[in-house]
Amino acid sequence: MNIVCLDMEGVLVPEIWIAFSEASGIPELRRTTRDEPDYNKLMNFRLGILKEHGLGLKEIQAVIAKIDPLPGAKDFLDELRSITQVLILSDTFEQFAKPLMEKLNWPTIFCNTLEVGGNGEITGYRMRCEKSKLTTVKALQSIGYETIAAGDSFNDLAMIQSGKAGFLFKSTEQIKKDYPAIPAYEEFGDLLNAIKAAL
Repeated sequence: MNIVCLDMEGVLVPEIWIAFSEASGIPELRRTTRDEPDYNKLMNFRLGILKEHGLGLKEIQAVIAKIDPLPGAKDFLDELRSITQVLILSDTFEQFAKPLMEKLNWPTIFCNTLEVGGNGEITGYRMRCEKSKLTTVKALQSIGYETIAAGDSFNDLAMIQSGKAGFLFKSTEQIKKDYPAIPAYEEFGDLLNAIKAAL
């Protein structure tokens, strides 16, 4: 019994924070998990910048509403879901993910949640669990699933390396260089074929 675990941002949809950085004109918000391995450090950095500029959930959601999945992502996901179980494991937040999941035909996603004040200020965040991607993959394995995973960032490496097969997808040159044993792909068709071969 197989289950495929996919990262969301950078793999199926553009990076939300990069899109918001461009829309808001705040270059510091371009930092993602591709640049910063410590997620808590990254999120606290982001929340500090939002507070400094008086920006909140409403402004970010307005940008997300205009984001479309990466070209080919929906077809890739539809075909993959027709042949095996698929779970999206993301360090994003429910408040960000919902409109994107609608555009991808409502795949199952496990992610985190934001703490939002009455004025829309993002005051904090709650992670679903420690090392959420690896913890989830291990839990799936403990109930009889073999996992196959794909992602693009530092926070995907543990889930990619702990399954029966794992792939980098649209990753950075540095991560590909640092982890040459992990097959790396740039096109959805190639990733789909690699996953099918591993099933």
